[in-house]
Amino acid sequence: MVDFSQQRAALVKQLITEGIVKSDKVKNALMRVPREEFIPSNYREWAYVDSPLPIGHGQTISAPHMVALMTELLDPEPGDIVLEVGTGSGYQAAVLAEIVAKNAPLKKGRVYTIERIPELAEFARENLRRTKYIDYVIVVVGDGTKGYLDAAPYDKIIVTAAAPSIPQPLIEQLKPGGRIVIPVGDMYYQRLLVVSKRIDGSLNIHKDTWCVFVPLIGEYGWRVQY
Repeated sequence: MVDFSQQRAALVKQLITEGIVKSDKVKNALMRVPREEFIPSNYREWAYVDSPLPIGHGQTISAPHMVALMTELLDPEPGDIVLEVGTGSGYQAAVLAEIVAKNAPLKKGRVYTIERIPELAEFARENLRRTKYIDYVIVVVGDGTKGYLDAAPYDKIIVTAAAPSIPQPLIEQLKPGGRIVIPVGDMYYQRLLVVSKRIDGSLNIHKDTWCVFVPLIGEYGWRVQY
């Protein structure tokens, strides 16, 4: 039997040593969320290798260091209403839910996550049910580049696919004082942006690390997959 808990602890320790995990809230979330439960069974043994893994339909689960980095940059707080664009297998949503909702049930935090591929949305729902995060995460099938107006405005928005530019609907659905973390560039190479919305509605954009994500497909993203 593989000791996933021991592997998880070793990986989180590595991410702390590398300076990627900085806060207790991200460390604790990564320790509590079982990544192996969000990966197809034929890849489970590699759950704690720090690498993206295939989840079907041409999509991947992000490498643990990228999940950690994006979560640190997003800086979610207990009680936040968070929108995730690109559900994938549901792992990033579970990490966010651990911080904003599961450990602060009285603050009513929630994660809304949008997936354009119905089969992946159902895969994510099942993973979230099995790991008991489904009470804190609402999975929606749709075009994530349009956001999700039904639950807007959001305290934080995270995009886990590469956009040619920041989709305007996401800016509009972000609360003043809120933050978006999004990879922006071409289909092959991107820069992770941290977008803060000032009270007057203007934006402050900080450019962080270079990265590689699958393309964000939709009306305000890429129209076709390469």
